[in-house]
Amino acid sequence: MSTKHEQIMDFIEALSVGTRISVRGLAKELQVSEGTAYRAIKDAELQGLVSSMDRIGTVRIERPQKKNIDRLTFAEVVNIVEGTVLGGRDGLHKTLHKFVIGAMQLEAIVRYIEPGSLMIVGNREQVQKLSLEHGAAVLITGDFQASEEVQRLANERQLPIISCSFDTFTTAALINRAIYDRLIKKEILFVEDIVSNQQLAVLHRGQKVREYLRMVEETGHARMPVVDDHDRLVGVLTARDISEADPDANVDTYMARQPTTVSLKTTVASAAHRMVWEGIEILPVVNNRKLVGVLSRQDVIKALQLMSRQPQVGETIADNVLRGFGESVIDDETLSLTGEVTPQMTGAVGTLATGSMITLMEHSAILCLRRNRSVDMVVENLTLYFLKPVSVDSHVDVRARILDFGRRFAKVDVELFDGHERCAKALLTTQVLER
Repeated sequence: MSTKHEQIMDFIEALSVGTRISVRGLAKELQVSEGTAYRAIKDAELQGLVSSMDRIGTVRIERPQKKNIDRLTFAEVVNIVEGTVLGGRDGLHKTLHKFVIGAMQLEAIVRYIEPGSLMIVGNREQVQKLSLEHGAAVLITGDFQASEEVQRLANERQLPIISCSFDTFTTAALINRAIYDRLIKKEILFVEDIVSNQQLAVLHRGQKVREYLRMVEETGHARMPVVDDHDRLVGVLTARDISEADPDANVDTYMARQPTTVSLKTTVASAAHRMVWEGIEILPVVNNRKLVGVLSRQDVIKALQLMSRQPQVGETIADNVLRGFGESVIDDETLSLTGEVTPQMTGAVGTLATGSMITLMEHSAILCLRRNRSVDMVVENLTLYFLKPVSVDSHVDVRARILDFGRRFAKVDVELFDGHERCAKALLTTQVLER
């Protein structure tokens, strides 16, 4: 029998897009406590099923696809600009395709308005009505209000009309920043992007050890997830667990009952680190306690190798730090990364910030290791020693030298020079991720 939490999640997922829900209403509808309903709504929000907004409530939205992750719903726009919905609430779940700033003559504006767009405008009622008539939502800046006629039109067309207190430039910058962050997130691989439940080999807690041995021969995997009658993960069985077991004993007698797992929203990089840290080759993937797939070490390696060849759509902090730095090989064991300290890399007093310094050192070490062996790896430990501050506009040289490169781990000595002065030193250890 499914749990109350699972029942609520199934109920929310079955709701039509645009339906508004509340903790109290959900608790009354499904005869559960308000605490249980609240936790389920928060879980649904994490999964992208609903969106919560101040003064509006929680709305069922369409789960964003990876290809559309760079687009926002109008409900999300309300939160971004801290706005108030004046009309057209039934259209809050719709997706924003682009935004237009209404600083033009009416004749020129028409050329830029299209369904799914958002018109950002001040107190220009004619532009507001024209936008709604052409299928565009309206965001009124400067804390102006909409007339009753505009509100009526927004309700009829199911297109939100939003008011916020920011000026037009600030509003556009906030929305643009949110879209830009989505572009960066679009390039991040999550477990749900690569997990596969095809030919999923699992054991049921009532099965015998001899059936586990048979499945190991068929699949080649010695680590098997164990589930109950409702496909909920209850443990993991390995060859070590049954080394002295009776072949006719139940698998749940020997299984590990609190296995390491990941969710669909776990990043692949984090999953890879757990696999290396725990020394395991297969990770169960769970959603609401139910087993939905397994992640193998080979799946992770293929995904990381594929992403390393993809162009970056949005620039991260690391991209900004490394921009302008070039690499050169000194010898087989040493690599140099040189460039200039920009203002964006500094702290409050105008010297190279700790985070920027660590990014440079870590990147140079990884480059040095990959020039010697083409493998994937995760940083396990970095010990940093400060010697002297590095001023803005300084031309720095980061030198990485391999101390030890084994089959499972590597050690790298990294030094940062400002001219001929050694300013920082670090010892970096990585775990090698092999097939």
